[in-house]
Amino acid sequence: MQPVNSGPMLEIQVFPEVQALNREAAQRLVKLAKAKIAATGRFSLALSGGSTPQKLYSLLATYKEQIEWSKVFIFFGDERCVPPDHPESNYRMANEALLSKVPISPENSYRMHGEDPPEEAAEAYAKELERFFGLEHGNGPSPENFPSFDLILLGMGADGHTASLFPATSALHEHGRPVTANFVPQLKTERLTLTAPTINRAAQIWFLVVGEDKASTLARVLEGEYQPQTYPSQLIRPQQGKLIWMLDEAAAAKLTKKT
Repeated sequence: MQPVNSGPMLEIQVFPEVQALNREAAQRLVKLAKAKIAATGRFSLALSGGSTPQKLYSLLATYKEQIEWSKVFIFFGDERCVPPDHPESNYRMANEALLSKVPISPENSYRMHGEDPPEEAAEAYAKELERFFGLEHGNGPSPENFPSFDLILLGMGADGHTASLFPATSALHEHGRPVTANFVPQLKTERLTLTAPTINRAAQIWFLVVGEDKASTLARVLEGEYQPQTYPSQLIRPQQGKLIWMLDEAAAAKLTKKT
């Protein structure tokens, strides 16, 4: 198979430093939100966890006057199996950095309930998505029955994982459910995650990747052989949506093609 960076809808942007990356991401997000709200009356956004997006969320909060937050609907790409006030909770991080600082109603924010039994929490979140996106429940693995977000933000770990799609885990084989519980042996814990088919249905998908510790893996993900069981980020290959990689110089250091 062709490497990931052969797709016609793929864009790679390399920034000299993280602050420039976050400024560009925030400005593009504001522009996209305005366009989607003007066209459809709402903007659906799935957030990621981690230190890189936390800085973006804090910056985005300063743009709060530029977005009609009453028409923004927040979701999550994955979650740790912890309560929402736990230090490791993706929801807690996003709430502290962004949601609590902008005029968005709590009813517009759909968190994954990591404090509940994982399988039950995954099923409950799938039903939330069905209701919001007007999907039909129980129609099997047809891609037409998966949600389609306006934008999904993703990161990539040094091991090549994204969301909570970790190397050699069961979630990598999930094609029939939009959300799944995923046991991660290397971390000895359960996670909740959107599945790859769900992510690939988004209108836009943005990877934000920074740091020299990601450079070798990123080169394999974007330019190497297709090995999604080893590098799950390679599963993110939208057929119709736009895939954008926003990288700092350190993360992009080992790429041969940077555009």
